Amino acid sequence: MSEAGEIGRKAGRGLRWSLLGNLVMKAGSFVMSLVLARLLVPEDFGVFAIALAASQFVIYVNDAGVISATVQWRGRLEEVAPTATVVAILSSAGLYALFWVIAPFYARLAGSEDATWVIRILMATNLVYGLTAVRSAALMRTFRQDRLAWANLAGFAANAGVSITLAANGAGAYSFAWGQLSGAVLTGVLVAVLAGVRFELGFDRAVAARLLRFGLPLCAGLGIEGLLLNVDAVIVGDVLGPAMLGFYLLAFNISSWVPGLIGTAIRYVALPSFSRLAEEGAEPLRAGVRQAVPLLATLVLPVAVLMGTLAPAIVEFLYGARWSPSAEVLRFLAVVMAVRMLTLLITDVLAATGSTKSPMWVNLAWALALVPALMAGARLGGIEGAAVAHAVIAVVVALPLLGMALHRSGVPLRLFGAGLARPLAAAVPAGLVMAGLSALVDGAFAELCVAGGAGVLVFVLVAVPRAVLERLVRQGRAHAGT
Repeated sequence: MSEAGEIGRKAGRGLRWSLLGNLVMKAGSFVMSLVLARLLVPEDFGVFAIALAASQFVIYVNDAGVISATVQWRGRLEEVAPTATVVAILSSAGLYALFWVIAPFYARLAGSEDATWVIRILMATNLVYGLTAVRSAALMRTFRQDRLAWANLAGFAANAGVSITLAANGAGAYSFAWGQLSGAVLTGVLVAVLAGVRFELGFDRAVAARLLRFGLPLCAGLGIEGLLLNVDAVIVGDVLGPAMLGFYLLAFNISSWVPGLIGTAIRYVALPSFSRLAEEGAEPLRAGVRQAVPLLATLVLPVAVLMGTLAPAIVEFLYGARWSPSAEVLRFLAVVMAVRMLTLLITDVLAATGSTKSPMWVNLAWALALVPALMAGARLGGIEGAAVAHAVIAVVVALPLLGMALHRSGVPLRLFGAGLARPLAAAVPAGLVMAGLSALVDGAFAELCVAGGAGVLVFVLVAVPRAVLERLVRQGRAHAGT
């Protein structure tokens, strides 16, 4: 088997483990939220949400890009590990000290001084991530996502156990914070053990400079990406008020299911895969892109078409008719979701080639174009107008700019065009079938089953090559026979 084929085999195995781990974590989080909702009052959730917003933003920049830089490092891990460990620890400790000081001011600004110590406890999880950043990178770099998945699942179990126990004993919002910190510590210990990388501290200025040249632009780009994911909520809330924001956020949360489940799993695998292929040369990298694009599009586009076409049925079935204003928002945020998934893949390809500044500038341009567009859209068309603005900027600004960056990095755009052609062609009849059958079926659940099921089937039959379908059928029969 060629080196590229071996990398593909390892990446496929790593992706399966990442998807499985994410699926179990998402299901477990949902169950845990149901339990905690019965033990805590809404104010506790609000206090934790304030702390979580700060923590989630910091996690984008916590390690100064060390994880990605270590995964992409050209050379032996032992050359970079001691210096990378020091850089990650210093970065996370500095950010923790900063937020320890500003926590009272941030909590007061957010309207809840009770959140101060919850913020300080929750931010300690980022210290743990800094300590274990290089070990996590080592597991991703060597495609041992199975070990990473088991460590994360064990940490989630600890998180759930501590959170529920404390909540049952009246700890309020602190139950979330201590639960997450306990889970992070257990995950960190397991990652350190399973990675098998000796914990050494050292500092080589040349190595540190290379790490930061790669990591800081990527880190800044991820920070701007975090802004992109939250700025619409701020603007919609300011322009239209909390009630309309509630409808908008419901649609946004539904549209985020796929990036949360599939996107995170892909990011665990995509960067190390493309990095190892880039080490082999331009052609193996292009071969990897040629395989990855249609796979991603085949996973994401049917969900986007389903959300865009059957949005009213999805919202009514899951949340009830009173949330129906969210449906028109979901139609356009489904487009944003599909673009986000593609941009994540392009960003990882660029990072693998060492072009980490390009995604940063693209995200900055995206943000600068998005803010006025959202304000205008919200004022002119309400929550639907904001969603339309979000979709238009994603398609008209973000994708062309990333395409230009990709072309400059030496990866031909035709690889993406060829990979997207068949899934995009399949999306058209799938959408038409869903729209046609939804008009003939009564009831949200029936629409999703009949129209959604038929549309997805049409998509698969058109998008997936016949030889692949036949192979899958043979494998299914073989498994059934055993």
